[in-house]
Amino acid sequence: MAMNRRSFLKRASHVAVVAGLAWPPRSRSAEPKGAGKTASSLPIVDTHQHLWDLSKFKLRWLSPPLDRSFTPKDYREATQGLNVVQAVYMEVAVPPEQRVQEAEYVIALCQESGSVTRAAVIAGSPADEDFPQYIGRFQGSPCIKGVRGSFSSPEQMSDKQTVRNLHLLSNLGLRFDLNVPSSSLAEAAHLVDQCPDTRFVLDHCGNPDPVAFFPAGRAAPRQSQHSPEQWKRDIRMLGAKANVICKISGLVSRVPEVRLTADDLAPIIHHCLNAFGPDRVVCAGDWPVCLRGMPLRDWINLLKSVVAGRPEQDQRKLFHDNAVRFYDLS
Repeated sequence: MAMNRRSFLKRASHVAVVAGLAWPPRSRSAEPKGAGKTASSLPIVDTHQHLWDLSKFKLRWLSPPLDRSFTPKDYREATQGLNVVQAVYMEVAVPPEQRVQEAEYVIALCQESGSVTRAAVIAGSPADEDFPQYIGRFQGSPCIKGVRGSFSSPEQMSDKQTVRNLHLLSNLGLRFDLNVPSSSLAEAAHLVDQCPDTRFVLDHCGNPDPVAFFPAGRAAPRQSQHSPEQWKRDIRMLGAKANVICKISGLVSRVPEVRLTADDLAPIIHHCLNAFGPDRVVCAGDWPVCLRGMPLRDWINLLKSVVAGRPEQDQRKLFHDNAVRFYDLS
């Protein structure tokens, strides 16, 4: 059954699951043998950095605490002491008529001496007929690494024009970010199958609802909306595809009613790490959207505590090395 745009996008931002899933007390540690300890001084590449200046751009989706400008200066303050050495800017859903302006803004930012922002994923609609003309103007830019765009319905992911334009991204050496509701992960996997030469990024762990994975006895502020098994199955399906990587991000803002803990999120994080393997996962801050749940520093420290039991080499890949390789950063 077709889903209208409003319902689809609402489910993309308010995803949830049914039935709590107990997690063993040692859930913060991964299970592989030969585990190490968290290296607090690991360099970090933040692969999902939002910035916006409301004197330049119109953002119609903002609500407290996000209804103000968030600048590079604010980001430097938010990351102080975290050893963030590079960041990849992520588009912020400006109106379509401002997309070129947004891209030019972030290209200039990447070119500034001393800027931690070194690359960008810009907005674009691969279902649009004029997408080739739009993306063609950025061909060869060393700063533009990929595109993210929403779909008005799950069916649009299988549209011939969408598939054709995603093949074009492959020819241009660009990536595509998949940011879809967890209920549409199967359709996303089908889209990936049709574009085997295109590199995809699964945003925000596939948008699960943390409520579904709360430990036994943990009070939930609401009912979850999809089965944890459905999300786990679809993540395994996407993880089996070599041209997809997964961003470990976007979790702490999904249940603003409560302060999420490492035990709440460990089942989600570990499942993604296991499904995609140590070479196809990257750390992402999702700042300032993460402020709906907690400061960026708290999210990064929470993630470090969850993966502390994994080999230190794998931690380094998650926080730094994979992103450098995937985004061709220097």
